[in-house]
Amino acid sequence: MPKELSRIAAQVRASTTIAIDTKYKEMKAAGMDVIGFGAGEPDFDTPDNIKMEAIRAIGSNFTRYTPAAGTLELREAVCTRLEKDCGVSYKPNEVVVSNGAKQSLFLALSALVDPGDEVIIAAPYWVSYYELIRMVGGVPVIVECGETSGWKMTADMLRAAITPKTKAFILNNPSNPSGVVYTTGELSDLARVCVESDVYIIADEIYYKLVYGDARFTSIAALGEDVKRLTILINGVSKSYAMTGWRIGYSAAAPEIAKVISNLQSHMSSAPNSIAQKAATEALTASQSSIELMRRAFEARREYFIERVSEVPDVKIIPPDGAFYVMMDISAFIGRTLGGVEIHNADDFADAFLTAGHVALVPCTGFGAPKHVRWSYATSLENIKLGLDRLESFLFAK
Repeated sequence: MPKELSRIAAQVRASTTIAIDTKYKEMKAAGMDVIGFGAGEPDFDTPDNIKMEAIRAIGSNFTRYTPAAGTLELREAVCTRLEKDCGVSYKPNEVVVSNGAKQSLFLALSALVDPGDEVIIAAPYWVSYYELIRMVGGVPVIVECGETSGWKMTADMLRAAITPKTKAFILNNPSNPSGVVYTTGELSDLARVCVESDVYIIADEIYYKLVYGDARFTSIAALGEDVKRLTILINGVSKSYAMTGWRIGYSAAAPEIAKVISNLQSHMSSAPNSIAQKAATEALTASQSSIELMRRAFEARREYFIERVSEVPDVKIIPPDGAFYVMMDISAFIGRTLGGVEIHNADDFADAFLTAGHVALVPCTGFGAPKHVRWSYATSLENIKLGLDRLESFLFAK
């Protein structure tokens, strides 16, 4: 009989969004009129100047291995962009470019966490945080951050969750799935707790350019050298530059941490994609005007969504200030029958809405919020209007 598989690998769960996504794709392939609001990626094309830089890279045969941490050119561009946008100063030897921000997160956790170490995450959370922690042998510690705190971790909540085994705290700002953006004061309070307890901060700031209304983004690494020393900043080009498929993310951290991350990457994947690195350099160094146009389009969609949903009886949201997601509370519909299905949780709601309403949402069960579903407004205004029309018909069908 074959020996058992890795216990660590075997405990990693498939994404809880797969069932809905698979059903949505099957319905679409069958020619059914279904609308998807699950995409965690912009619906815009990568800007032409970025694409042309990749074509030039191929033409000039820039197709070989680069340094494990990424090209010096790109790491310098990261440093310049972080200085301009976030007011935080890094040197190229403190930056490691990886194959997407998700790999950057995995490498950051790998560099910090020993088996049994605890890593604190705020619920609701991006589904992969929980599994990534377990993949490196860590223990996820979930802190429930409900609507009363605006879906945000407070300093008191964080302090109460810290134990002698705590190694790190994952901060997602702006947040997926809630869209919340932390104020500078809130970040300062959280940073103070981490400095007092010598807890590392893994700061996932991938949505930092997508902030709306009166909200303002602050990078926690910019709050002082004592905070920066403990911070591993995670970012990339996927969301802000419509480059999800290019797979370029990066981390920025103290040089001793960056060296460990680079060493790990050298054995895991040798180096990031050379052609995509050229494209990412162009994205970070060229005019940011096309990026601002995309941000404004997201903002207009957000405003429409908030206004429309406010008119729907029994539906509640906390308006998001960043990213491109809205969490919708379905508590009022639990126990009701919708589309011929009795609703017990977000999974039931999402499945029934897809079957009867032909709209695909992400149930937030795997995000630590079983009474919520997530809409993405990274889709056309026309689709948003139609999707909300179908929501009203689904909820109040006679």
